[in-house]
Amino acid sequence: MYLDFFQLNEFPFNVTPDPRFLFFSERHREAFDSLLYGVEHRKGFIVLTGEVGCGKTTICRSVLNNLPGTTHSAFILNPSLTAAQLVRAILIDLHIEPKGGDKLVHIAQLNRFLLQCLEKGENVAVIIDESQNLDPVLMEQVRMLSNLETDQHKLMQIILSGQPELKERLQRPELRQLRQRVMVHCDLAPLSLVETTLYIQHRLKVAGSANPASIFDSAAIQQIYTSTEGIPRQINTVCDRSLLAAYVRRSYQVTPPDVAHALAELSSLIGSLE
Repeated sequence: MYLDFFQLNEFPFNVTPDPRFLFFSERHREAFDSLLYGVEHRKGFIVLTGEVGCGKTTICRSVLNNLPGTTHSAFILNPSLTAAQLVRAILIDLHIEPKGGDKLVHIAQLNRFLLQCLEKGENVAVIIDESQNLDPVLMEQVRMLSNLETDQHKLMQIILSGQPELKERLQRPELRQLRQRVMVHCDLAPLSLVETTLYIQHRLKVAGSANPASIFDSAAIQQIYTSTEGIPRQINTVCDRSLLAAYVRRSYQVTPPDVAHALAELSSLIGSLE
């Protein structure tokens, strides 16, 4: 609706995890580099944690896009599976046709594939999103999958991505074997006020704005930061509605009344940003 008015090529504040819009705050850059390092150097278990909406999925997708072509990958978005279903889902995402319905057969298939990849100098990365929802049986299955290794190499790099509850779960005594295998751990934090400003301008620039610094005035950005506490997904939601409010009054700049209007509208629709 407002694209032509603000001379944009696409909507800048969609909440889908599009790697093209990834903004590298200091913590996001650290997480991206650490995950890439962990996969490329075969570190085995890697953990990424952060609050809802901080950009974990976007970082994971960006890491996958930046891995060399010799790395095979599987991305498990919904971990609400049985242990057998998890192994089957990994096979399917790796473009391996599961044979029969026996989990042990599927694990043997996966192990053969991993060994073949090692012989060819290839790597395998598996990302399990929303890992805080993994039940104890699935956690144990994930740990067992990490046993697919040789004396010198981790055959499969497993990234567990989840909310802060994942850190708490990994501290449980019954998960100490899994916890001791984690070689890389990254924790995302909300954006600062300065980062929020740069984040908004970055997304506007990617969307085609010729002058992204002019669209949101500083007072509006302060208001957005205060109301969202620097959570990227919430920033997107408020910015999108604020742009619409500015468009309705035919203003080329978003001001605090536009943000206030957006917040009021969002509150009436969903009760709160959470």
